[in-house]
Amino acid sequence: MPTTKKRINISISKELDNALIKLAKRDQMPQATKAEHLLRFALEIEEDNILNTIAEGRDSSSTKFVSHKVAWR
Repeated sequence: MPTTKKRINISISKELDNALIKLAKRDQMPQATKAEHLLRFALEIEEDNILNTIAEGRDSSSTKFVSHKVAWR
């Protein structure tokens, strides 16, 4: 039966496999689904870190702030 999801093969350590088994069982879902959820969460964290780095680069104590009224005129 064809699937709409792309399949990938990865090699994981026994410790990660055991953790994935326990988490999937706890959440009552297949291991592949749990792995996808964890990967999606990790990618969101990575994106947040990148955006935070960009924001920190723009943050400056000498920045001139504009009031809300002036900005939306």
